[in-house]
Amino acid sequence: MPSCIHGGFKYGLLKPTYTLLNNLFLVFILNVVFFCLFQYTIWNFVPKNLFEQFRRIANFYFLVIFLVQLMIDTPTSPVTSGLPLFFVITVTAIKQGYEDWLRHKADNEVNGAPVFVVRSGSLVQTRSKNIRVGDIVRVAKDETFPADLALLSSDRGDGTCHITTASLDGETNLKTHYSVAETTVCQSVSQLESLQAVVECQQPEADLYRPLGPENLLLRGARLKNTKEIFGVAVYTGMESKMALNYKCKSQKRSAVEKSMNTFLIIYLGILLFEAILSTILKYAWQAEDKWDEPFYNQKTEQERNSSPILKFISDFLAFLVLYNFIIPISLYVTVEMQKFLGSFFIGWDLDLYHEESDQKAQVNTSDLNEELGQVEYVFTDKTGTLTENEMHFRECSINGTKYREVNAGLCDTESHLTYFYNDNTELLFLKAVSLCHTVQISYDQPDCPVGGGDPFSHANGFSSNHMEYYASSPDEKALVEATKRSTRVSLFALRYKLLHVLEFDSDRRRMSVILQTPSGNSTLPYTKGLRTLVVACRHFSPEEYIDVDRHLNAARTALQQREERLQEAFSYIERDLHLLGATGVEDKLQDKVQETIEALRLAGIKVWVLTGDKHETAVSVSLSCGHFHRTMNILELLSYNIFCINKKTMRLSELYKKKLLKDHVIQHGLVVDGASLSLALREHEKLFMEVCKNCSAVLCCRMAPLQKAKVVRLFKTSPEKPITLAIGDGANDVSMIQEAHVGIGIMGKEGRQAVRNSDYAIARFKFLAKLLLVHGHFYYIRIATLVQYFFYKNVCFITPQFLYQFFCLFSQQTLYDSVYLTLYNICFTSLPILVYSLFEQLVHPHVLQNKPGLYRYLALETHFWTWMNHFVTWGSIAFYFIFSLFYGGIIWPFLHTQDMYFVFVHLLSSGSAWFAIIIIVITCLFPDVVKKIFYRHLQPTGTQKSQVTWGGGGGRKDKKKAKKSKDFFSGFWAPL
Repeated sequence: MPSCIHGGFKYGLLKPTYTLLNNLFLVFILNVVFFCLFQYTIWNFVPKNLFEQFRRIANFYFLVIFLVQLMIDTPTSPVTSGLPLFFVITVTAIKQGYEDWLRHKADNEVNGAPVFVVRSGSLVQTRSKNIRVGDIVRVAKDETFPADLALLSSDRGDGTCHITTASLDGETNLKTHYSVAETTVCQSVSQLESLQAVVECQQPEADLYRPLGPENLLLRGARLKNTKEIFGVAVYTGMESKMALNYKCKSQKRSAVEKSMNTFLIIYLGILLFEAILSTILKYAWQAEDKWDEPFYNQKTEQERNSSPILKFISDFLAFLVLYNFIIPISLYVTVEMQKFLGSFFIGWDLDLYHEESDQKAQVNTSDLNEELGQVEYVFTDKTGTLTENEMHFRECSINGTKYREVNAGLCDTESHLTYFYNDNTELLFLKAVSLCHTVQISYDQPDCPVGGGDPFSHANGFSSNHMEYYASSPDEKALVEATKRSTRVSLFALRYKLLHVLEFDSDRRRMSVILQTPSGNSTLPYTKGLRTLVVACRHFSPEEYIDVDRHLNAARTALQQREERLQEAFSYIERDLHLLGATGVEDKLQDKVQETIEALRLAGIKVWVLTGDKHETAVSVSLSCGHFHRTMNILELLSYNIFCINKKTMRLSELYKKKLLKDHVIQHGLVVDGASLSLALREHEKLFMEVCKNCSAVLCCRMAPLQKAKVVRLFKTSPEKPITLAIGDGANDVSMIQEAHVGIGIMGKEGRQAVRNSDYAIARFKFLAKLLLVHGHFYYIRIATLVQYFFYKNVCFITPQFLYQFFCLFSQQTLYDSVYLTLYNICFTSLPILVYSLFEQLVHPHVLQNKPGLYRYLALETHFWTWMNHFVTWGSIAFYFIFSLFYGGIIWPFLHTQDMYFVFVHLLSSGSAWFAIIIIVITCLFPDVVKKIFYRHLQPTGTQKSQVTWGGGGGRKDKKKAKKSKDFFSGFWAPL
C-alpha cells in the first residue's frame, strides 16, 4: 500500500487523527479514479452478467421453461427453448461487455497518464495511478493536475501560478494560486527532496470551496496556465480527491418503452397461464368419457395410470405451458438492444450534428434512451456556455453621462456619431481605470519571452502584440482589456504603473480594486470596478493616507484569527469616498441559432426552462434576447425581495399569479423565480408552485445552486403526469440535473468534460438539439414502438394456431410445429426484417420534420421508407424460409434421429388448395387494415400524413432540393428506392 515518505502529515478535522513520521507508515488509497460507470471485471463478468440478465422477466421465464423441459416429458425438445435463450444471453453479454470495456478504457487513459514525481533525488516519470500521498509532483504548463496538490513552488519569482478549473466548476476564468511561503524558494529537485514538513488538512470532502486553503490547493482536473512549471505535494489522491468526490455515479436510466415492455410481458404471461389452465381443464373434460381417455396415438404407460391426480394435473399444466411458451418473444430484448446499439451510430454519423469549428461530432454515451428523445415534454437548460458562447464582448460604455459604442476598433459617441479622441481628464481616468484595474495575465507564444505582469500593454516595451494571449480571473476583465487595447493608442499608455495591492473580488462586496503608484511616484490611485455591474470609480491617496491603508491591509492579511472579517473591514475602509468615472456594458454572445431552436421546441409542444446561477437582470436579458421570453409576454416575478419570507404573503402572491393565469387564457405568461424563492416554494407550497409553472409558457430560474437545478428537474419528473424531462448543460455545475433528468445532454463547450462525461448524449452546440429531438427522437420513438408491438403481434399469430390445434387433437399436447421451426422462428425467420425496419424507417422526411416541429406532438404495410436493405431482408427472409424447408425436409440427414418433416413441405407446395389458402388468408388479414387506412387518410388525415402528401407532391420540390444539398446522413447512403 502507498505511504507518505516526505516529512509527515497531520490528517484530521479539528484535531489530528493520524500522525506520520519518517519511520512510520500511514495507509492512503491509490491515485486511481473510476469516472465511468462500469459494472464488470474479468472475474465477475460471467456470474454478474447472468444475474443481471435473468432479472428480466422474459429471460427468467424461458430459463424456467427450459428447466421444466429437462425435468418432465414435454411435447417439445428442450432445445427449442434452450438454444434461443443461449443465443439471446450470448449476444446481450457481448454487447454489454463491449460497452463496459469502452468505459474501462476511458478510465485507464486517465489513470495511465504520464506524470513526473520527485523520488530518490531526481525526477522520475511514472503513471498517474502510482502517485502516493506525500509524493512531490511536477506539473508543466497546460497540463492537468493528477491529484489534489498543495502548491510548494513555481518558476515565477513570486511563487504564484495560474490555473483554470473548467472541468470542476464550469468556470473558464483564470485563478491565481500562491505557494506556501516557507517552500517558495524550493525550486530545485535537491531542495525538495531534502524538505521535511508537516501538512495539516481536513478529512476528504466534496466541497470545492472549502479546501486546505483556496490559495494553496491545486485540485485534480484543473489545468496549469501561464506558468512554466510548478511543484506540489499530493494531499488527496484517487477517489478522495475533490473532483472524484463531486462525481455522482450515474444511475441506470430506463426508457418508458422498456418499462412498457415489462407490462406487455406480464399481460402476455397472463394470457399464457390462462391458455394453459384452460387447455388442462378441457383435456380432463374430454377424458371424462372413457372413449377419449386413451386414444390410439397417445397410450398411457403404467406409471402414468397410477400417478397422483394432483401431480398429473401439474404435469399436464406444465406441458401446456411449454407448448404455448412462444407467445412470450424471447428474442425481443436482444432485438431491442441491437436496434438501440446500431441505431445510436446514426447520431454520430449525422453530419448535420457535426461542428466544423471545433471538429466535434455528436456522441452517444447511453444507447438505451434513444426513444426517449422523441417523447420529451420539458427541457431544462443552463444559460452560460449552453445558450451563450461564454465569451464576453465589450459593447458600449458611459463616461460623464455620454454613451459610447465600439465601432471599427474605436469608441464612437452614440448621439453625435463622432469618434472619441480622449480630451477630457475624466475620460482619460476612465480608460486608465479599465486598462489597469484587473488581474489579467499575458502569455506569449515565444518560449523565451518573460511573462508579463499586470500591465496589459507591456508589449509596447519591445513585445509584439500579435503573439499575446490574455488570461483573466473574470471574462468581463478580459473583454474590457481587449476592448481598451483595440480602441486606444498605445503611446497614450506607454507608462509603467507599480501595482501595490489587489483587493480581490468576492461575492459579498461584488467588486475588486487595485492600488497603483503613478509613474511619477507622487500619488497613489485605487481604481475600483464592480464586476457584472461594471461601474468604474477611483480615489486618490496622499503618501500619508497610503501608509495608513498599507498598514491596515498588511495587518489583515497576516492576522492569525478572524482573517476574513478583518480583510472585509480593511477593504471597506479603502473602498469609500470613491469618484464615479463611468460604466461599461459587456455582453455574453449568444450561440448561433439559439432563438430558432427554442422557437422550434416551443412549436413542438416542448416547454423550455432556463436554470442559471446568474443574477436576475442578466438572466432576464439573455432570456429576452434568445427568444425564451417574448416582448409581448406577461412576466411574473417571484423573487426574494417580494416574498418577505412570510408564508402568508407568499401564498397571497402565488394565489394572485394563479388568478392572473386562469383569467388570461390568451396572453402568454413567463415566470421568473430566484433561488431563495424557489427554496421556499418547494418547501412550503410545492403544489401551488407546480400549478403556476404549468400554466406559464416559459420559466426562468436564476441565482440557483447546482443542487437546486436537480431538485427542480426531480419535481417535474416525479409529478403525477410523469412527463419526460431533458436537461442540457456544459459545466460541472450542471451534472446533477443532467443525471437527474430522464435524458441528459452535455454541451462540448469550453467548460471541460464533466458534463459530457456524465451525460447520455453530447452535442457541440445548443442548436443541434432541434434535430436530435425533432428528427432522431421522432424516428427512434416510432421505430421502437412499432418493433415492440410487432414482436408481440407476430408471436400471438404464431402460437394461436397451436392453441386452436388442441381442439382437433383432443388436447393431447401434440405440437403443430416441428421443433426446428419453433427454434428458428424468432431467431431467423422473423427478427431480421423488423430489425432493419426499426433502423431505417422514416415516416416523414427529416427535412420536413425540422421545418414542421408540430409533427413531433402525437411490416411491409407500415414501411414508408424502402431501402435496398429493407427489400433484401424482407424478401430474403421469405426466400430463406422456403429454401431451408426444402433442404430440411427434402433430404434424409444421417445425423438426425428422426425426420418428422421429411417431404412434408414439398407435398404441401404441390397442393393447389394450400396455395389458394395462403393467398386468401393474406388478403383477408390485410384487407381491413388497408381499407381503414385509406378511409382515414382521405377523410381525417393526420398532420404526418399531410406532410407525406406534401413531400411526395409538387409542394415538396423546393424542400427536396434543400434536402439534397444538406449533409443529412439519411438523405445519402441509405437513399429510398
